[in-house]
Amino acid sequence: MGELANCVRCDTVYVKTTRNICADCYQKEEQAFHKVYAFLRVRQNRQATLSEIVDATEVKETLITKFIKERRLHVKNFPNLGYSCENCNTQITSGKLCDNCINKLKDDLSTFEQMEERKLNQELTAEKKVNTYYAIDKHGK
Repeated sequence: MGELANCVRCDTVYVKTTRNICADCYQKEEQAFHKVYAFLRVRQNRQATLSEIVDATEVKETLITKFIKERRLHVKNFPNLGYSCENCNTQITSGKLCDNCINKLKDDLSTFEQMEERKLNQELTAEKKVNTYYAIDKHGK
């Protein structure tokens, strides 16, 4: 059974099941999707960019981006359709980050892991030196 929640769009109370928006907002979202999809189905509009779609349909860019991320609008059918990378604002068609940002993040993570490993090795070496005792022959024998 669902729980009571506030709609993230209009803040009305509704019974939450699988969506985080109420039924009224969901219907409005569906109407917006059909409006965007109808626009893109026209042959000359298939090359439209995100901003051109927003201008023509008056549907918010965030909502169109949501449709792309949910894979309701397939980017392979609309080659100029994409949204901004969350880090550098490069146009992408899937995920949250572009390939360059992902690779930079992986490199940074790898560098960090190497530094942590070196630090751990230095601590272990220093610990071994502290626990080592040296004997001095006072009598010179």
